[in-house]
Amino acid sequence: MIQTVVIIALIVVGVFFLTVGTVGLLRLPNVYNRMHATSKPTTLGTAAIFLAGFVEFGPGSEGLTALIGIVFLFLTVPTGAHMIARAAERIGIPFLGSVTWPDPSAVERPDRAERSDEAEPTDD
Repeated sequence: MIQTVVIIALIVVGVFFLTVGTVGLLRLPNVYNRMHATSKPTTLGTAAIFLAGFVEFGPGSEGLTALIGIVFLFLTVPTGAHMIARAAERIGIPFLGSVTWPDPSAVERPDRAERSDEAEPTDD
């Protein structure tokens, strides 16, 4: 009984995240937003469905396949999304709005930052 409830809950969570990713893919304006909207929910949604399979089949060969699927997702989906974003940037697809790629020379490095013990004043 409890196992069935857990499986149903995991499938519902998985379907919810996959639906959110699909809506994001259809509604968002550019490749960068779409890539973000599909990679995060797809990873979480599919992992939840794989976990439901693991709960159903147990630690045997089918359950092990589900766990390997989760590991594969967590390794490949973020890497693929990163590569899509880099390819889009390299071929010149612009960001919308005022979002830009960070300038490497403008990024403050912790080893070069001057540190002060004084707290900056706040407007309380």
